[in-house]
Amino acid sequence: MVHVLSSRTLIHPTDPERARAFYGEQLGLAVYREFGTGPERGTVYFLGGGFLEVSGRADAPASPAVRLWLQVADLTAAHDELVAHGVEIVRPPVKEPWGLVEMWITDPDGIRIVLVEVPADHPLRCRPGI
Repeated sequence: MVHVLSSRTLIHPTDPERARAFYGEQLGLAVYREFGTGPERGTVYFLGGGFLEVSGRADAPASPAVRLWLQVADLTAAHDELVAHGVEIVRPPVKEPWGLVEMWITDPDGIRIVLVEVPADHPLRCRPGI
């Protein structure tokens, strides 16, 4: 059995500077650490209970199978803030049949980012009998 102590998602963008501007400035993710020098240096951002590392350079965008799921406290506020920072909203907030409220955006390479609000009455937040 593997005992995982920490984890992070790594992406290798086609344009590292553009990706850092998106994640750091437009999304406003806080920087955990940076390493290396030059345009292909690595930047690791806080993602709640995890991390997102933007490093290196890819010749082609990531597979459409790669997605990021980010939970936020207030999706309406996140929507307004992202629009104010010039982030294109692919799909505005919608309450899904499974009870979560989701909004979709993409990063500069087209990686789908699902922003999620868990309503107060959703089973992820309230567990009867516990």
